[in-house]
Amino acid sequence: MTTLPEPWLARPAPPPAAAQRRFEKLWARMLTQGPRQAAHYPLTEPKWQFLCYIAENADVVLHGSPDPTIDQFRPRRAYDTLEFGNRTAIYAATDGIWPMFYAVLDRERHPMSLSNACIRIGEPGAWSEPHYFFSITAAALSQRPWRTGKVYLLPAHTFIAQPPLTVGDRLVQPAQAASEVPVRPLAKLTVTAQDFPFLDQVRGHDDKALQERAAKDPGGFPWVTGPEQS
Repeated sequence: MTTLPEPWLARPAPPPAAAQRRFEKLWARMLTQGPRQAAHYPLTEPKWQFLCYIAENADVVLHGSPDPTIDQFRPRRAYDTLEFGNRTAIYAATDGIWPMFYAVLDRERHPMSLSNACIRIGEPGAWSEPHYFFSITAAALSQRPWRTGKVYLLPAHTFIAQPPLTVGDRLVQPAQAASEVPVRPLAKLTVTAQDFPFLDQVRGHDDKALQERAAKDPGGFPWVTGPEQS
């Protein structure tokens, strides 16, 4: 299996096959309940396992937010060096763990910059398991800037997946999709910082140093080299 070296994080072990039936029953109940209230989660499996299973086996994409009251997502202007991220759109993940990071970050009380990604490497039809990277401003990280949030599950039919990228000698598939039209969620699930499986692996960066490295080497993500990294 294709793997990436540090600082990339591999997805933890998947649930046993017996959990899949429980995930499917819960998902059916969530669809029946709808998005007005967050779904009750009665399972012993961690929430990230459920969300990853649904992301890969239902026609949905996922969006994490600390806002518990979103009844419709509307396109917003985003700015990025890549064409895919430089548009007016709703952005969502095709992965179950990545949106949890956005859901549990308290950016209202703790100003910060973010550097993060979820990718698979390989080639179409033979992608690796997901790999992750999470980093925020070091000063904010020291304050433990976590809160309870929501992962929204959105219908995927208006979303277009980000095309694969060539990075060095690797082909990389980001776990990101975009919709240019408004979308109403199908369901939502409450998540806490303790539900996020990489909480203790979130890195801290120096904003200025990160910007300088990115400017010098635009293709060098995640730009972790330096003494300021934890």
